[in-house]
Amino acid sequence: KDTCGSPGAGAPVELLSCGYTSIMRHMPIQTYKPAWWLPGAHLQTLWPALFRRRQALQLTRERFELADGDFIDLDWTPARKTDTPIIIVLHGLEGSVNSSYANGIMQTIMIHGWRGVTMHFRGCSGEDNRLPRAYHSGDTADLATLIDTLRQRLPSAPLAAIGYSLGGNVLLKYLGEQQHNAPLVAAAGVSVPFELAKCATRIKQGFSRVYEYRFLQTLREKMLAKLPQHGVNLPLTAKQIKKIRSMRDFDEYLTAPLHGFHHADDYYMQASSRPFLKKITVPTLLLQARDDPFMTPDVIPKKTELPVCIQLEVCTRGGHVGFVTGSAPWRAQYWPDIRLPIFLKSHFAQDI
Repeated sequence: KDTCGSPGAGAPVELLSCGYTSIMRHMPIQTYKPAWWLPGAHLQTLWPALFRRRQALQLTRERFELADGDFIDLDWTPARKTDTPIIIVLHGLEGSVNSSYANGIMQTIMIHGWRGVTMHFRGCSGEDNRLPRAYHSGDTADLATLIDTLRQRLPSAPLAAIGYSLGGNVLLKYLGEQQHNAPLVAAAGVSVPFELAKCATRIKQGFSRVYEYRFLQTLREKMLAKLPQHGVNLPLTAKQIKKIRSMRDFDEYLTAPLHGFHHADDYYMQASSRPFLKKITVPTLLLQARDDPFMTPDVIPKKTELPVCIQLEVCTRGGHVGFVTGSAPWRAQYWPDIRLPIFLKSHFAQDI
């Protein structure tokens, strides 16, 4: 009952499929079985971050200038042919190319002969961004600019995107906004927080407060670092920033006013990706776990909300961006790195 896989794989917990099951039926069957040695959602969530070995990747950094005077940093795998498929990787809250899942999928992209580029959200590449504002869960403008630029630079290269957690929310919202104008052949989201208000409440409960504490550490540090240059444009003083103890308060007093929202609830309502799902037209795969400690099960959308181009695979266990499998700790494997290339390959094959 704990397996979860592609169409035809044995006993998925829940599989909401869309219009390309005939393609997937001819792919090798892959099945996710949660690692027996990681019982519970928190161990699934923490293991990759703490113990997954990062690979030394040959990456080239590009400073991508934005129209408002700010920048984002891109980390590229080595160039291949001009028509090599490009996969944009979007990290989660306070993540980067060094996050275990981003490092893993970039290596997987290279193994498959594709080209990967991790788009760092503003201020997440190891260098502070230039403006008082930073990034948020519904900020799709920078992604849209990047995609349009890549389409112009390499018009013969198929484009796809993978978003993890916050990055998945941004990607799905972008796809819903763009609809038929999105120039992607495929997309995928892993552990997407479809309803931000519910996730902000869930992360305050039980052991999940450890994750909230860790996020707030780096978010507060970044805001404090902006004070010498942008203090007059920030809504809080250093003392007030240091007193913030929840993600909701951070969003209420910093995220919302810095990014044009009235308050946290307004931000959560406008930035959540769930209302945008029905407008998506790009073939999209979503991997979710019912025991995700960042959200409640009812955050996961229902079948009636999804267009035929979205395939949602929901597993009973997997944690948040975990999905660890393997017979022993020294044989750990990570389901997204297995499942996503199968999905993407089928759509690249159609496009090329």
